[in-house]
Amino acid sequence: MRQKLGLTLATLLVASGFFPSCSDDEQTCDPSCETSGTGASGTGGAPTTSATTTSGSTTTGTTGTGGSGGAGGGPPEEWITPTCATITGTAAVTFTADEGENLTPADTQLSGIGYTGLAALDTPNTLLAEHKGALLRSVDAGCTWTQIATLQGGIFRITAAPGGRAYAWVDNGGALYRVDPDGSTTLLTPSATNIVGLGVDPADGMHLRVGDATGAVSDSDDGGVTWTKQGFPAPTGKLSIGYRMAFDPNDLDHILFGQSTMGAHVTTDGAATWTASTGLGANANTFSLAVSPADSQIVWAESLELGPDLRHIYRSEDGGETFSSVVTESAEVDLINGTLIVPHATDKDVLYFVFGTYFQGYGTDLFRYDHGDAAVTKTHNDNHDISEIVASPADAGLLYLGLVVEQI
Repeated sequence: MRQKLGLTLATLLVASGFFPSCSDDEQTCDPSCETSGTGASGTGGAPTTSATTTSGSTTTGTTGTGGSGGAGGGPPEEWITPTCATITGTAAVTFTADEGENLTPADTQLSGIGYTGLAALDTPNTLLAEHKGALLRSVDAGCTWTQIATLQGGIFRITAAPGGRAYAWVDNGGALYRVDPDGSTTLLTPSATNIVGLGVDPADGMHLRVGDATGAVSDSDDGGVTWTKQGFPAPTGKLSIGYRMAFDPNDLDHILFGQSTMGAHVTTDGAATWTASTGLGANANTFSLAVSPADSQIVWAESLELGPDLRHIYRSEDGGETFSSVVTESAEVDLINGTLIVPHATDKDVLYFVFGTYFQGYGTDLFRYDHGDAAVTKTHNDNHDISEIVASPADAGLLYLGLVVEQI
């Protein structure tokens, strides 16, 4: 049930635990991950598997022999909203049309420990998800999921790219894969060893940048096969820890870097110069940053203000140069170090954020902040947490959620 919450200050602080992913007894498909190909309006053909090796990268993929043909037609030309009442193939992803009030059930259950990366592609009705090493794909707007590959290296996030591509990367790690439109995966070798952010050129899915925990930015214009240094690293302190590099989805040169004790820095010229953000408090630890896809001047941040030791969500209206606190943690609003913050896809004034834990069976709060009336509302569900929120390209009010399971 949705509740409207006050933003009064309280002394309750919530600590966050972070658990590495591990395997359990859940059954997964064979690592070869063979899949059947499908012709236009056809029934699909027999699977085959291929592998190629290129300098600096290894590519594996699966193709089908083609469909048997149909009565005409072809793949859908635009996204639609899902029509199923139950999700099949995974319980790692759900969707909601009412911002978490009701979640679509799955035909299976999660077990063990796992986190879910998630992205909606520009290929109509196609989503990718990663859960405990399994790369999953749906081609019917999230109703049915199949495993297409196995990824190794840690807990992955997924960033969509133009042309039906995506990049799967380990947060604060070095593993990086390119996922091409046919579902094949290429293991890349980025120069960064502790990736804390990845951005893609909105006009070219083969042009991407990664940021690492040192504040350095690397650029690739060939899909991640080769890399060059981009500009200069963001200023850092002697004991600073880089937490997040956020790239503007509409402008690859607009980047923000959040770190311990030094708050955040912003560049609008592709890391040639950096400016210290103001308004985040003295000696702030800035854990989360996100640029609104609806307006590049709107930037959101979640930060711990040292001294009073209070966590806040901040909003900037000048691209990240200056911030103002809009939400403060309280007895009714739980913030942790590294709260997931996701701007609304089309409304620059709306931000989603999450608090979830398995501890004492609490479950997950999905919050919505609306800057228009400074109101925070929330819905609650029984999942252990939400690791990703993705809006449907067909309807920004329909949200896909990547779910967390932590059965310790």
